[in-house]
Amino acid sequence: MTNSQKKAPLPQTIQGNKSKWEIVVGMEVHAQIKSKSKLFSEAPTNFGNEPNANVSLVDAAMPGMLPVLNNFCVDQAIKTGLGLKAKINRFSQFDRKNYFYPDLPQGYQISQLYYPLVGEGEVTVQIEEDSKRTVGIERIHIEQDAGKSIHDMDPNLSFIDLNRTGVGLMEIVSRPHIRSSNEAAAYLKKLRQILQYLDTCDGNMQEGSLRADVNVSVIQEGAYERYVQTNDLSNLGTRCEIKNMNSMRFIQQAIDFEAKRQVAILEDGGQIVQETRLYDPDSGKTKSMRSKEEAHDYRYFPCPDLPPLAISQDRIDRIREKLPELPDEKKSRFIDDFGLTEYDAGVLTIDKASADFFEEVVIDDNGKLVANWIINELFGRLNKEGLQIANSPVSAAYLKEILSYLVKSEISSKMAKELFDLVWTTNKSPTDLIEEHGMRQVTDHGHIQKLVEDLINENPQQAQKVSSNPKVVGWFVGQVMKATHGKANPKVTNALVAEKLGVDQ
Repeated sequence: MTNSQKKAPLPQTIQGNKSKWEIVVGMEVHAQIKSKSKLFSEAPTNFGNEPNANVSLVDAAMPGMLPVLNNFCVDQAIKTGLGLKAKINRFSQFDRKNYFYPDLPQGYQISQLYYPLVGEGEVTVQIEEDSKRTVGIERIHIEQDAGKSIHDMDPNLSFIDLNRTGVGLMEIVSRPHIRSSNEAAAYLKKLRQILQYLDTCDGNMQEGSLRADVNVSVIQEGAYERYVQTNDLSNLGTRCEIKNMNSMRFIQQAIDFEAKRQVAILEDGGQIVQETRLYDPDSGKTKSMRSKEEAHDYRYFPCPDLPPLAISQDRIDRIREKLPELPDEKKSRFIDDFGLTEYDAGVLTIDKASADFFEEVVIDDNGKLVANWIINELFGRLNKEGLQIANSPVSAAYLKEILSYLVKSEISSKMAKELFDLVWTTNKSPTDLIEEHGMRQVTDHGHIQKLVEDLINENPQQAQKVSSNPKVVGWFVGQVMKATHGKANPKVTNALVAEKLGVDQ
């Protein structure tokens, strides 16, 4: 079945008391631009520093301080757009988004409303092995982040940490093409994967480097087709925005609850009020935060401190030439070049570190063997001990060394697993450990043949049973392995036993 023939998953439905409803989701993902300094100042972006340690006079909005654009951040946003197959707008402009909040010293955010840097793109999402969907990207604009209000340090006071103020963000706005809570999580997961491959955002959701505002509405059957035909958003119902989500699991739970809440209101004869809501993971419910603002509420106007941004085609082309291989491309290459299954290739390309590790280890045409070892032995041990592949006690070079001995039949599969465990716990090289523990496999035909002949001569009754019970061959093989302390080459041993006993293999 070709990709074009693969069936798209059905939209998630909710059966109400009166009719069946479908879910529609659009997402605004805020991705922190991976850069050493902020979008409009030289202040560092290091996470975990002491509160208010990463604050320049520009970030603190001191009088007379003017923003200076960090061109590296612009390049990172262009790179992201190209990675998402999006149009790069050669003209863009910064605007002031005016609102008051304690952790926004300027009283406005520098963003892009009317002329974003990046236009329409797409993300291909795979929910199941045989189903793919394309989620459209409406735009990507760059803006500065706000600070952080801290409410749990004192019962009577709130504190402000401005370290994050002014950090560059890419706001990646999807079309309302997401049709289920599972698809929403898959979309964010795929987007995160692409950003990490591009090295434009570290994707750390726990640290807030990647977070999403999730817009949810419900519609009756048939309404989405009218939207597709007319591109009229009014066919998609009134949406509510769930703010600042930084967990795939919580996003799914929030969408499921919010959709059911809206269905209950509509079937009871009520109307959905467009608003911003928060998700409470303890109760599993969304709750109202504030009425949803529109663009006019923010009194947008062009930022007088920054000139329009003119991007040359040459600049775009230079960035395009340096684009890395992206996950879908790498996955296809692993399948074609190394004969991997789609599942194994998907697991190995889930993040760039795993894919790079595989390519460092892979030996000649033994891609399947290497994939099995990394997925089952290495990943299994890493998961058990709560480690990332970057911190693996068995390096790619050491694993390649272990598997090289296995491929050359100098050690058995059992020995290879024992050797892997020794390397993990001692950090010694496989070669040194093989010599130290005498782990080399016995492959000397003459030596093994002599053992087989002696066993047959010493056990004539067992040898006679072979004609009626071919499984007796296994007994002789086991005795040879016992005599060599498990070091005899099993393949050579089986062949010699069968030959001496006159058994066809």
